[in-house]
Amino acid sequence: MGTFADKIIDFNTHLNYEDALPEGFAVLNPYVDNPEAVRVMELFYRKFYNDNHKRYFIIGINPSRHGAGVTGVPFTDTKHLASDCGIVMQNAHTHEVSSVFMYDMIQQYGGTASFYHKFYINSPFPLAIIRQTAPNKWVNANYYDDMALFESIKGYMCAILQKNIAMGVFTEKVFVLGKKNATFLEKLNKEVGLFDEMVVLEHPRYIQQYKSKEKQLYIDKFLKSFCDIL
Repeated sequence: MGTFADKIIDFNTHLNYEDALPEGFAVLNPYVDNPEAVRVMELFYRKFYNDNHKRYFIIGINPSRHGAGVTGVPFTDTKHLASDCGIVMQNAHTHEVSSVFMYDMIQQYGGTASFYHKFYINSPFPLAIIRQTAPNKWVNANYYDDMALFESIKGYMCAILQKNIAMGVFTEKVFVLGKKNATFLEKLNKEVGLFDEMVVLEHPRYIQQYKSKEKQLYIDKFLKSFCDIL
């Protein structure tokens, strides 16, 4: 069977998306595009998931090209990969605002070892999506930004969530980051019946960009939601 780390590493290194996307969208796969992402991803999961404990599932949207789109680790830019996880990425230096909130919250939870012992983070579409806005100009995109995009990847997303469940996460209660994300995940959940209860929390990017003065209130909300399961 292997450890949780073995399962995640196998899952990540076999990720592939080759189906058609609507015009103007593309997918970035750090595990193919950047060999060092595979190295640091393996170090991360061997360090924090080298066991067979079940985790509570925290579901994001899809990786950003500056966070997991580079490091291969959800909500983790290269700065926090080094400072909080002790893993240095040599060929990239990134800063991603969602990572700032997540690691401030993780430190208040009790640190990376305690947090990752209880929680596993991933996304229904685990590769970065980018959208072309002008010739040679691409920006981050969310899977739900365009209905044609969502419809084209919906089946893939259901399969990805089922594979995450098979790795060893609780399905009685999951935590969803972002209200719009939750709306779309509820649609998928009705179709394939993945989870019993979804606890909806604000997305870290939203908090950092629009509610930074109230950041501690949101950290407290996250911590209370997580402590309610313990």
